[in-house]
Amino acid sequence: MAVELDVFVGNTTIMDEEVYQLWLDGYTVNDAVRVRMEGGVLEECEATADVLHSDTMDQYRTFQMCERLLHSPAKLANQLLFQIPPHRQAMLIERYYAFDDAFVREVLGKKLSKGTKKDLDDISSKTGVTLKSCRRQFDNFKRVFKVVEELKGPLVENIRQHFILSDKLARDYAAIVFFANNRFETGKRKLLYLTFQDFAFCAGQLINNWTVGAVDNMVEDMDVDLDKEFLQELKELKILITDKDLLDQHKSLVCTALRGKTKAYLEMEANFKVRKVLCSVSLIHAHHTSSLTLWKRHQNVWDRYMGVVKSCIFKMYHD
Repeated sequence: MAVELDVFVGNTTIMDEEVYQLWLDGYTVNDAVRVRMEGGVLEECEATADVLHSDTMDQYRTFQMCERLLHSPAKLANQLLFQIPPHRQAMLIERYYAFDDAFVREVLGKKLSKGTKKDLDDISSKTGVTLKSCRRQFDNFKRVFKVVEELKGPLVENIRQHFILSDKLARDYAAIVFFANNRFETGKRKLLYLTFQDFAFCAGQLINNWTVGAVDNMVEDMDVDLDKEFLQELKELKILITDKDLLDQHKSLVCTALRGKTKAYLEMEANFKVRKVLCSVSLIHAHHTSSLTLWKRHQNVWDRYMGVVKSCIFKMYHD
């Protein structure tokens, strides 16, 4: 009875980046072989379809064996089973934790629980991301969340150190953790035009200015929970929308500052409402903050609040 056995012997582990990406994207071995053939690899390597299938299957097995190490990336550098150069290790980790913007946009702000995971079938159909890839990305989000949620120190730095990610990807994961923890509503119809990167920018602003870590850099959940003391101080500023005399004074100061300097003056004067003022007040920030007694007493709180609001508004109201 004839037995066929494929054997691979070597030192440095051979990993094809294209095959690795196909594996990450959730392609089966047969589908990956088809994609590689369509890309002309047979002609390039002068190989047969059987050899290509065998090579693809061998690499898939290697990736599957490496996957448990990728769950704790620091272990990848210390293991002896696979001889993988440092630059290749970095590639494996970065790509494993990379995610599709279309997918993360669907789960952003949702609880990273079994309930959300049950919706991955629908999300896969909606986004065109394979179910296997959706599961990998969701599990990565959940894994990072669990590791860093109780750690002291800066959130981005904790993610970067524990998962050995690039600064950009670590910041993106910090945004995902922040939104998952605070359960911001990002799925409303009027917000659908916003991309994940829009939200990631806003998350960065909130983390750097409104969390406990903005005033104390060595507390638990420093970059995850909003600063309760700051939120309490903001309540004192509610007088802005309840004191008619102050509103009239505010309107006078704002319109005086804008008169003759902007085409928006007439519209501002005719439609002076608190919400609109809060969106546009950054344009004349120096005029009214130095004039109103309220702002003089709470200058730091107002600046801390308005700086984030202004930057987020400018980011969200693009195009």
